[in-house]
Amino acid sequence: MSQEHDHGGNIDAAVAQYGGRRAEWLDLSTGINLRPYPLPDIPAHFWHALPDSAAQSALIDAARSFWDVPAGIGILPAPGVSVLIAVLPRLAARATVRIEPLTYNEHAAAFRAAYWSVRTGGQTLGQVVVNPNNPCGRLWTADEVMAAHRVLTIVDESFCDVCPEASLVALAHRPGVVVLKGLGKFWGLAGIRLGFALARPQTVVRLAEMLGPWAVSGPAQHIGAAALRNHDWAATTRTRLQADANRLDRLMAPVARGKPCGTSLFRLYDVGDAATLHDRLARHKIWTRVFPWSGSALRLGLPGTDADRTRLGKALKSG
Repeated sequence: MSQEHDHGGNIDAAVAQYGGRRAEWLDLSTGINLRPYPLPDIPAHFWHALPDSAAQSALIDAARSFWDVPAGIGILPAPGVSVLIAVLPRLAARATVRIEPLTYNEHAAAFRAAYWSVRTGGQTLGQVVVNPNNPCGRLWTADEVMAAHRVLTIVDESFCDVCPEASLVALAHRPGVVVLKGLGKFWGLAGIRLGFALARPQTVVRLAEMLGPWAVSGPAQHIGAAALRNHDWAATTRTRLQADANRLDRLMAPVARGKPCGTSLFRLYDVGDAATLHDRLARHKIWTRVFPWSGSALRLGLPGTDADRTRLGKALKSG
């Protein structure tokens, strides 16, 4: 796998290298909430019929309410944020895009596949920001994002549900701006493949044409609408995740140097020799995330239970 497509969550690779069965592994290599939103009952017709417009409208209404999307901004549900990332470069003529060097690597891969030139600084006609950034947790301001005129600006807020006050969703009314949301991380529902593009209505129409009809399955529509209507679950989960992130920081303190960063869905630590610690934890069937650009940075998602935290603590103390 190339560095541009290097991801966490690749438990099959962990099993191939270190052995064991998939069910034995504790996967802390992603920022996916390990205590996901509880799935609602799914009526049989969602499995047997093509997705209908009423369910799509209900999903969009729930998204507009949950993310407080201003009137005049269009919302397009899609089969995952990754699908949107792959097609977004086609919204503008090939040019140069600015992408921060230490961020989610699928954006650069998508633009290069569309024959854009990718740069890490300077004046460009395209721009991608991840808010909060993966893996460091940096938050962007509207002034920073809109500091220069660009024909295409993508704001990826896949992790922003842990800090809704930092959302830049209001920028989606600007020409050329697309804000991305998803149910994979905070909601822990990566398997249903549900993402959203927020942009001006004419931009949403163009993206919908790229994706084609029935892009989102009926079950995903139903689950997504139920999740986004449950504001109480979201508020309770934010509080719990922050407490769990603090617990993880304390657990990692003996092996980490300096102050950790990240979000309350993942933490990034300077551990000195990341490959060695990654290997030690893997021998205890705990999978973490190392990066090709750093020998010392190790990223961990949050253990979902006390038992998982105890297991991690024991592995950290092992030789």
